[in-house]
Amino acid sequence: MGALIGWAAWKLQTESCRITRINLALCFPQLSQQEQDELAKRSLIETARTACELGQIWINSPKAALSKIVGFTGKEHLDAALAKGSGIIVLAPHLGNWELCGLYLDSCAQSTYLYKPPKLTAFEPKMLQYRSRLGAKLAPTSAKGVAMLLKALARGELVGILPDQEPSIESGVFAPFFGVEALTMTLVAKLANRTESSVLSIFAKRLEDSAGFEIVIQPARADVANADVAIATQALNDTVEDCVRLAPAQYQWEYRRFKRQADNTKNTLYR
Repeated sequence: MGALIGWAAWKLQTESCRITRINLALCFPQLSQQEQDELAKRSLIETARTACELGQIWINSPKAALSKIVGFTGKEHLDAALAKGSGIIVLAPHLGNWELCGLYLDSCAQSTYLYKPPKLTAFEPKMLQYRSRLGAKLAPTSAKGVAMLLKALARGELVGILPDQEPSIESGVFAPFFGVEALTMTLVAKLANRTESSVLSIFAKRLEDSAGFEIVIQPARADVANADVAIATQALNDTVEDCVRLAPAQYQWEYRRFKRQADNTKNTLYR
């Protein structure tokens, strides 16, 4: 179903398709128009698949959802961080099936996740219910939520953050992402520097022919905890890039990642 929806989005040249093509042109100017178009079509299909999988992950039992994980790359990095007994910051970009990553991490350690409250407020209680089935705590994007993350790290627990969401102008600085200036959160840099926690990235890569998912874990770039926020945010974006390059079609390219420019004006490409 997801493949059909994504294919239709491409054929109908929807708004999601338009934004995807803009972002790919900005981030991959070295690709030919044909190559960009092919990547855009594949991305729309993969994003639609992710959306269709969401219901299954939330409604089915955690055991059934976790059974879809059939392989691991880099699990030793998480094992080593857990063995240290100190806090762990896990960066989960909008790549592959990020909801499945949350369930997997919940099965490994006590977790707290930063989340942005949805605009549809009636949806929030259900979202919190589904995401906390294995004991995870949910921290809103507010001062209270940041305090929850700090306390969790102080207890030696795991916190999860989506590192590629655009923050408010007060909570971010501009740093290159695929060579394009993007407003980037400073929260990860501040948490990492203040707590000296391990910092890892994770994504659930969708395998071909509905074969399941591979969990991919990597250490973040070393400078992600640098005291210089400019250096740290660049390392954060580089960490996300490292993940995306492993499965570029599975990244959520229809997100308006560059809607605000370095001079604080709106990107006219997005209209």
